[in-house]
Amino acid sequence: MSKANYALRLQPSLKSAAERVASAEGTSLNQFINVAVAEKLSALETEVFFQARAARGDRGAFIGFLDGAGKAPVEEGDKVEPRG
Repeated sequence: MSKANYALRLQPSLKSAAERVASAEGTSLNQFINVAVAEKLSALETEVFFQARAARGDRGAFIGFLDGAGKAPVEEGDKVEPRG
């Protein structure tokens, strides 16, 4: 795996906080930043994925699916008792 170097400029307070958390997790600041960037990218890409998936949705097909469901009798374990 190749790696790229990038001079990152952080606010001193942000760098200190990141160093503190990285140390508490037993990792380097570099590894902490790599994981943080990966998590952010994952969150953004997941949002885009679900937006695209929702755009392909077919409400009529979904309603048709729901209309066809629920015709079987309730079986043991299907019902959740209310808390109280």
